[in-house]
Amino acid sequence: MEFYPPIEKSGIQEIKRFQEEKLRELLIYLDTHSPFYQQLFKENKINIEEIRTLEDLQKIPTTTKNDLQQNNHDFFCIPPDKIVDYSTTSGTLGDPVTFGLSDNDLERLAYNEAISFACAGIRKGDVVQMITTIDKRFMAGLAYFLGLRKMGASVVRMGPGIPELQWDSIFRYKPKYLITVPSFLLKMIDYAEKHGIDYKNSSVYGAVCIGESIKNQDFTDNILSQKIKEKWDIRLFSTYASTEMSTAFTECEYQVGGHHHPELIITEILDDEGNPVKEGESGELTVTTLGVEALPLLRFKTGDIVKAHYEPCECGRNTMRLGPVIGRKQQMIKYKGTTLYPPAMNDILNDFNTILCYQIVIRSNEIGLDEIIIKLSTEEESEVFVNEVRDHFRAKLRVSPKIEMVDFDILSKVVFNPNSRKPITFIDLR
Repeated sequence: MEFYPPIEKSGIQEIKRFQEEKLRELLIYLDTHSPFYQQLFKENKINIEEIRTLEDLQKIPTTTKNDLQQNNHDFFCIPPDKIVDYSTTSGTLGDPVTFGLSDNDLERLAYNEAISFACAGIRKGDVVQMITTIDKRFMAGLAYFLGLRKMGASVVRMGPGIPELQWDSIFRYKPKYLITVPSFLLKMIDYAEKHGIDYKNSSVYGAVCIGESIKNQDFTDNILSQKIKEKWDIRLFSTYASTEMSTAFTECEYQVGGHHHPELIITEILDDEGNPVKEGESGELTVTTLGVEALPLLRFKTGDIVKAHYEPCECGRNTMRLGPVIGRKQQMIKYKGTTLYPPAMNDILNDFNTILCYQIVIRSNEIGLDEIIIKLSTEEESEVFVNEVRDHFRAKLRVSPKIEMVDFDILSKVVFNPNSRKPITFIDLR
């Protein structure tokens, strides 16, 4: 039962007191070991003795991805000979940042995934098929493996792609859960239907979904999720995590947001001025990592716009829950007076069954305004279809993007780039 931490079911005030104690430990550690934060405290005349409560965090400046990119080395708190694994961020918004993990950090990572998977219902003895990469300096794949091993599950390390091999593995090892990018499940279903595979009677009960949203803001299934479930009656669990946090927010069986693990991370949700948003409002998720040895972060702005939910969950956990990511701050698009984020456009494109793959490209036109180009590969290349897509955008988002038809062989190579961990469905050329 160690994978159900008692602190998560404690009272709100008890969780707060517990986090404040952990925060004081972190500040002493940073003041002793982190060149970056030593400098930050000195420049801003911060006496860490005066930071006693979570509210006091406001006295400390936030840390940005820019800080990490420009001063990567100064964030390390341990010597190189104590680093047992090097990972990098996915580099979605610029140059990837290097993260080193100590032995204790790997242990913490395994614990985080074990309690997260337990939250989603995975148990000791379950067989889990990992349809994610474990190489290419990718922290998540390693984290899933370590977490599943820690909780006593059996792992089938398949890696991404190749539906034929995935199905071979499913019928050979009978996994109960898959860990995958959800859009790949549609590819697997498509392959199964074309090759007469009886996928509806497989051993698969559920999938832990990574890298793409499967929920609307009210926790109903979004279009991607609906399309999967219409064909294949399996449970889909949302997760949210990043390399920088070394922590995951995963849904429990009630599926109303990813649960916060208070022993691993402190969260704040801030507006554009850096102030905490009011309850029920969305803002930028800002995190402080707890128990990280090699590269701990204090008030790190993730760039993700989210909404927190605080009402008690039926599972008995009293922890805050994160709703689906609304968008990335840097990917916000101002288009003819409308504010947009890519996930809203993904939902619209996922609505069309005949679209084989797509890519959204944003660029500035000659007068400095944002322009949206949607590149599509489809089974039915017709003016009628293009107008239908455009009308759908107008109806749902009140924008009319430029649409370009591209041959599937050409576009799919760009979207499913072998060097990228996720499908590249969004390019920002501004």
